[in-house]
Amino acid sequence: MNEHHYVACDLGAESGRILLGTLAGDRLNLEEIHRFPNGPVRVGDSLRWDTPRIFNELKTGLRQVAERRVPVASVSCDSWGVDYALLGGGRSPEALGLDVPFHYRDSRTEGALERAFAILSPEQIFAETGVQFMPINTLYQLLADLRSRREMLSSADAFLNIGDYFNFLLSGERKAEESLASTTQLYNPRTRGWSATLIEQFGLPARIFPPIVPSGTRLGRLLPALVAETGLKGVQVVAGCSHDTAAAVAAVPAQGRDWAYLSSGTWSLLGIETAQPILSAHARQYNFTNEVGYGGSIRFLKNLVGLWILQECRREWARTGQGLSYDALTELAGKAPPLVSLIDPQEPRFSRPGEMPGKIAAYCRETSQRAPTSPGEFARCVLESLALMYRRTLDQLEEVTGKKLTTIHVVGGGSRNELLNQFTANATGRAVLAGPAECTGIGNVLVQAIALGHVSSLDAARRIVRESFPIKRFEPKDVSKWQNAYTQFCELTDSRVKRG
Repeated sequence: MNEHHYVACDLGAESGRILLGTLAGDRLNLEEIHRFPNGPVRVGDSLRWDTPRIFNELKTGLRQVAERRVPVASVSCDSWGVDYALLGGGRSPEALGLDVPFHYRDSRTEGALERAFAILSPEQIFAETGVQFMPINTLYQLLADLRSRREMLSSADAFLNIGDYFNFLLSGERKAEESLASTTQLYNPRTRGWSATLIEQFGLPARIFPPIVPSGTRLGRLLPALVAETGLKGVQVVAGCSHDTAAAVAAVPAQGRDWAYLSSGTWSLLGIETAQPILSAHARQYNFTNEVGYGGSIRFLKNLVGLWILQECRREWARTGQGLSYDALTELAGKAPPLVSLIDPQEPRFSRPGEMPGKIAAYCRETSQRAPTSPGEFARCVLESLALMYRRTLDQLEEVTGKKLTTIHVVGGGSRNELLNQFTANATGRAVLAGPAECTGIGNVLVQAIALGHVSSLDAARRIVRESFPIKRFEPKDVSKWQNAYTQFCELTDSRVKRG
């Protein structure tokens, strides 16, 4: 039986991974070769990504792959969306960029939405892009650059979102892969190209927008300097699904049409696949987004705060000497009293770093609830609130699309949290199928395999996932108690919408 080997460089907001995928017939094996921590770094008063360090970590992983002495067919990088590097100095990949890229949580985009709406209305922007409104979007980051870094933006001759940037460093090709480009709020899903309207109206330099290529595009061979440095020879660089969520959705082990996906991690990405973008007023009012998936499909979804809230709580406790693993926190949450305190995870305060337990306690007091006092109570409050947020979003999905959704496929690192999976089944009244946890890496590898002709189609790729990885099923429990909690949760979210 022929074996094919692929390298997935999977970059997340908390960590990066170099994964070796081995495809033998209808079975895929995924092995983590190298993992490294990731996160924002302070540069003056700004938050940035340390891209030179990340690239060195990628090269370390590639060297470790080369030491296995297996014939690697291709490599591809995926990342979170919206952030970008500005490039200058001709087309040489030797220069890592004009500046260290900003982190999406940097404060420079405060007020950018309001400034944008003074030029074009939300209705006009949504009609052009179908993307939900978040100040972290590439559009508003570029508008912030126009205000504070105009000279640098004027001197740039290209920008690349993060996954595409690292594919450029590997291949020397400046290309914007479609799924990642679609996160920018500068991409038109009907024309499948950059929005000339928005670029012109907002005064952005059109020359910096690189050619857009479909998911699964071969960019070329690994650069000779990297072959010499890593020892990897004869390797194609593929622009797979450069957006991590698109890669994860490509590997969702689903069948039929009545399912939703939940990519669960730092962020929660909850949605469905459709053939065409949904640009209705209803979709805009509920702040859904239309992003591109493999084959030009549309990922109609909502980008929600996820386990970031619990991650921030854990960081705060660690700073005060109370180190707790995620497993320990989940165990403590399981023992805490149920449905005592709820938060609205979409409240802006919970998207900002720092002092998260204090923010949760303050929110509960403000809404006449008992504030959590122990790590277990805080963790339970967060997990239950996330599950109820998923119910609210699924109900809105069904309302906007007219579809009946009976199953939720939970993938990503959050799929390992069995307590959250059970809460999600309880809150939504739907079956939850959890796994695989490494769906982003799996999707990255399988899109490479399709690009190289080793797998025939996306359906075939999903069949391989079902054959290769365990999936655990969770059925709803205590539905009436969770329905009462959902009523309370809707009151909290409705109050935020009215205030907003």
